[in-house]
Amino acid sequence: MNKLKTVAFVGLGKMGVPMAQRLMDAGYDVIGVDASEAGCGAFEAVGGRATTSPTDAVQSADIVVTMLPNGKVVADVVHRIVSEIEGRGVLVVDMSSSAPADTRALADALPETVSLIDAPVSGGVKRAVSGDLTIMAGGAKDDLSRAMPMLDVLGNQVIHCGPIASGHAVKAINNFVSASGLVAAVEALQLARAFGVEGDTLVDALNGSSGQNNATLVKMKPFVLSETFGSGFAAGLMAKDIGIAADLSRDLGLDLDLLQRMERLWAEAVEALGGDADHTRIAEYVSAHSRAKA
Repeated sequence: MNKLKTVAFVGLGKMGVPMAQRLMDAGYDVIGVDASEAGCGAFEAVGGRATTSPTDAVQSADIVVTMLPNGKVVADVVHRIVSEIEGRGVLVVDMSSSAPADTRALADALPETVSLIDAPVSGGVKRAVSGDLTIMAGGAKDDLSRAMPMLDVLGNQVIHCGPIASGHAVKAINNFVSASGLVAAVEALQLARAFGVEGDTLVDALNGSSGQNNATLVKMKPFVLSETFGSGFAAGLMAKDIGIAADLSRDLGLDLDLLQRMERLWAEAVEALGGDADHTRIAEYVSAHSRAKA
């Protein structure tokens, strides 16, 4: 039986609201926190309680979950609430896509009485709603064990990646691989169409062969070939995660050519498309780019 039942959930965006709602529906006492009235309103619309004040929200919290834009915002929030939670055995679970270096710095700055794990997710809004996220966790095993009942409500797979910040490292690496697969698929589409092969035919062939990947299986037909571009994950967020992976490689002294190419490509695509554009619109950027070079 989970003894940690009161959750302050900080960050009520596209992912945060369905995640907080799942916890609430599972019997957790959840108070949502968001800097914007719109975020608070979105959680209140599904029956939740919300506030713009993180210090108010954590007064009785056993767990503080952060689902925020980056690690610097997470650190700002945690430092604001640390005096309210230290000494009470509160567990902080950062489920944002944060830079590993920021997570390590935050962990080093916290008092011993405040425990921190990183637990970023993969799966998007649809799987946040269904509770089928994959969760990549970093931190002490004992702290992860305390969080597991809650994490099991949010995801169907929790992978302990290693010490603190390992989850954030693996999340960034995962999105580098995902983004590379999508670029490969949309470049393949350009090549096939130029030769006269229909897009549906190409995707069917790839999915029945060794060329299949996440993009060919779940993104190409619903979002790219249909030109609806509605996967729900922003290009700016993808570029951010690739940048995190690239920064990590540089910190570790690695010269990874494909990672550097993806970092440049996605940064250029975001400049052209806008950060809020769905990440599957990379197909439009690749198409325009290929024609420009023809």
